[in-house]
Amino acid sequence: MLTESAVFDALRSVQEPELGRDIVTLNMVKDVSIDPDNDVSLTIELTTPACPLKDEIEGNATAALQQIGARALKITWGAMVRRSAPAQQAALLPGVKNVVAVASGKGGVGKSTVSANLAVALAMEGASVGLLDADITGPNIPIMLGVEGQPGAGANNKIVPLERYGVKIISIQFFVPEGQPIVWRGPLVGGAIQQFLRDVDWGELDYLVIDLPPGTSDAQLTLAQAVPISGALLVTTPQEVAVADVTKALAMFRRMSVPIMGVVENMSSFVCSHCGEVTEIFGRGGGERFAQRHEIEFFGAIPLDVKVRQGGDVGVPAVAQREPGPAAEVFRTLARTIAARMSVRAARQAPVLSIS
Repeated sequence: MLTESAVFDALRSVQEPELGRDIVTLNMVKDVSIDPDNDVSLTIELTTPACPLKDEIEGNATAALQQIGARALKITWGAMVRRSAPAQQAALLPGVKNVVAVASGKGGVGKSTVSANLAVALAMEGASVGLLDADITGPNIPIMLGVEGQPGAGANNKIVPLERYGVKIISIQFFVPEGQPIVWRGPLVGGAIQQFLRDVDWGELDYLVIDLPPGTSDAQLTLAQAVPISGALLVTTPQEVAVADVTKALAMFRRMSVPIMGVVENMSSFVCSHCGEVTEIFGRGGGERFAQRHEIEFFGAIPLDVKVRQGGDVGVPAVAQREPGPAAEVFRTLARTIAARMSVRAARQAPVLSIS
């Protein structure tokens, strides 16, 4: 008959691949039970529901327990996303564990498209997600997610965000008449972002994705000074003019000591659905060369996909479409990778728990 102690000892050989420690030391193994036939049931609590390496952990755990005589292993998967910044630094957003800023140097590179699909993909993986449209003078998130209406007032007279695809959403567009331009100077833009951080009832979130306006100005400064940003995701297209501008965004974040997660290249190429010919409309490899030059991670290339544009126009992001195109899987992989990087950063901040 196997014992619980023997199960824990065996599982000490199973590494969490992203964190580089075993799953017992990381306190990920819960609720172990062993029946008379040596069938083992347990819960593995992942550091994010979007864990990209779950299958690897399951395979290694099964092999480790078979070596000590377990006949079968049944795993119940759980997740407990960890905070990537100390709680005392998050007074403005006490319930938010990770803040992800999506930024670009120039407009038109698909930053809002990336933000919307990233947020929805994380929610589809089981995470609790919010999306703040911080592009005050050019808000596009409501159209891209097909959400309209006006947020109400909740507890303590805080604004209750609207929801779509399991994502809590706030945008200045919810508060102004359709078609009305927002002609504001920088301080007003910064004030609006502060209000969306301070006066919105975000509740408990694993991830708050913030879609920043292009450039390097008041919005970025306000955000960096107001909340601890877990990491910035940079978006560019392959052509040199976009890369030149995203270089400035990188320099800005580094000057403000904001961690840089990496860069994703959007609209990298177009594959003809009839003949299969690949056309690199905006050039080739600009994002990857930028990542290598500045020693940051390259998260991959998102192809030009007509379904992304079609979905954005009618409020159905690529990852939520019934018949997704080639870009959808890249967005899903991006979401899992971002979640994994947040887990690594959180693990480095937190003390290690262990079970003897």
